[in-house]
Amino acid sequence: MNVLSLSGRKAIVTGSARGIGYAIAERLLQSGAAVCLWDVDATALEQAQRSLSASGEVTTAQVDITSAESTEAAAQKTLAVFGKVDLLVNNAGIAGNNAKTWELRPEDWRRVMDINLTGTFLCCRAVIPHLLANGYGRIVNVASVAGKEGNPNAAHYSASKAGVITLTKSLGKELATSNILVNCITPAVIETDILQQMTQAHIDYMLSKIPMGRFGQKHEAAALVAWLCSEECSFTTGAVFDLSGGRATY
Repeated sequence: MNVLSLSGRKAIVTGSARGIGYAIAERLLQSGAAVCLWDVDATALEQAQRSLSASGEVTTAQVDITSAESTEAAAQKTLAVFGKVDLLVNNAGIAGNNAKTWELRPEDWRRVMDINLTGTFLCCRAVIPHLLANGYGRIVNVASVAGKEGNPNAAHYSASKAGVITLTKSLGKELATSNILVNCITPAVIETDILQQMTQAHIDYMLSKIPMGRFGQKHEAAALVAWLCSEECSFTTGAVFDLSGGRATY
């Protein structure tokens, strides 16, 4: 397999103890980067570090991305180990429960927003000053096709991912002359444990919307993120990259 060279780059991948984040971390390691795994689950972090260490330099930080104090502490810990940070992949997120908008409990709405949108903001807030100090950076945010189209019975998830898309566009403009590029990907369903949070009816609905007739695979998302983290991605910022099997129409 041909891999892009990220030799010498230091990366943070959030939500990387499992699922898409783990696959992204693995791909970045294969491309030569050192990776700090950020996750809230200490046990899963330890297991991920152990299994990924054969692929390159891996460290970890247990972090609650809904807390400014926690994200700032994790950024300082990463900097202390690596000496710099070049790449930030904001992958951590949850699907939440499935319900009609008017039947969602306010606490369920807030939890999805806090993790998916505010968490992405707080990670960017903690890391961007270090990218600016380097004069170089790549930020990739994992949004969703739901943020473009809106999924029924998932208004909180859809709205949070729409927020990630526009956060990406705003940041891209703010950092456009700083040699820091900010882009996002909008996957349709990728086969991961997050499907366990959804009803079968909702899973069937999402599959029916994909012209290719299948869900995406973790390695496909990781490959796109790796390119967006590379120097070969040099004239693209504030952009949205679909990974939807033909579902997205714009």
